[in-house]
Amino acid sequence: QTGRIEPNYPKVCGHQGNVLDIKWNPFIENIIASCSEDTSVRIWEIPEGGLKRNMTEAVLELYGHSRRVGLVEWHPTTNNILFSAGYDYKVLIWNLDIGEPVKMIDCHTDVILCMSFNTDGSLLATTCKDKKLRVVEPRSGRVLQVGARVLQEGGRVQGVLQAGARVLQVGGWVLAPGIWAQEEALGSGYPAQEVPRKGTSALLFLLLGRQEPPHQLPPPQPDAGIRWDEVGGGPEEAAAWAAAMGRARAGGCGYLMEFRSPAPQKGLGVMPKHGLDVSACEVFRFYKLVTLKGLIEPISMIVPRRSETYQEDIYPMTPGTEPALTPDEWLSGMNRDPILMSLKEGYKKTAKIVFKAPVREKKSVVVNGIDLLENVPPRTENELLRMFFRQQDEIRRLKDELSQKDIRIRQLQLELKNLRNSPKNN
Repeated sequence: QTGRIEPNYPKVCGHQGNVLDIKWNPFIENIIASCSEDTSVRIWEIPEGGLKRNMTEAVLELYGHSRRVGLVEWHPTTNNILFSAGYDYKVLIWNLDIGEPVKMIDCHTDVILCMSFNTDGSLLATTCKDKKLRVVEPRSGRVLQVGARVLQEGGRVQGVLQAGARVLQVGGWVLAPGIWAQEEALGSGYPAQEVPRKGTSALLFLLLGRQEPPHQLPPPQPDAGIRWDEVGGGPEEAAAWAAAMGRARAGGCGYLMEFRSPAPQKGLGVMPKHGLDVSACEVFRFYKLVTLKGLIEPISMIVPRRSETYQEDIYPMTPGTEPALTPDEWLSGMNRDPILMSLKEGYKKTAKIVFKAPVREKKSVVVNGIDLLENVPPRTENELLRMFFRQQDEIRRLKDELSQKDIRIRQLQLELKNLRNSPKNN
């Protein structure tokens, strides 16, 4: 259902600061993770049938960052493992089975701008405001490789995306505004092959997928569209692609198509593959946030086919809704590729995995022997104001408790005085 919603439509509104990122759980479709300027990460459970009233209570609140939290990412193959990156330059790994951070990655020297996993979640790639791209082993926090000169035109790194297993077998590729071969180019900091982005100052969103190449397409237009580039494997695949498209492609990378619009996107969401309409040959569905108009615009990418039968060539096996590992298995060092599913029969809801929030009483968060919440000074004016208001609320609460205790003391004193003056005692 589309159209303008009512102004008083129910919302998820439990944070005390601006929400900076949200991510849907890949295995439990009614669970959302969000992070905010209030330094918290929260887990929300959307009720069956949608919201009926404003939701202010999260099923789980996670505190561990000393500054606002800008990014959250679910692990691609393991249930209940969540990554969060804060403006304290740290990445925390949360085990939601216990509701606590279990690992801390502390290798960045500035604000983390983007995080991305490889196919099995054994490697984490990050871009940072210090203009470096890092490939990290997340369980140990060890930095495997650093691209020291990962620069877009204008010197700003905006995003990172690791390609899937099909490309990683050819030597391991990491995508930023250009494409870097992990084994060779990250050490020198130079891209193996760049995707051209001429004359654009727009924010770059990087997404990974697969689509059959179209045939006749207009030239690309910067800033106000969604551009498609194909990353291929070896020279045989590049030659086959060039023959099919009628033009050459260097380095296994080529331009496919672009959706153009007069309104630029502020954010971009993607429907999981199992939610697409395979009967209409829909290969991608984007949800474009148009802030100037205050709306979300659904954009479907459809391959024109006359046949109504299932088109197996444009729907390869895709990651399903069943996790491959438990949190304990992944934390112990196991890696496993995602469990794939076929879209031939359409999406069928499997046995529902229920999220059970842990019961926590600890007020400290200790990772690597460090209490992350102990004596953390405010670092920005907003943090100082939030701390001030929290202290004011605490002072008011304590004053109320004191006044109640004073009243109770006076009552007890009167009762004691009455007992002493009673005739029976005399």
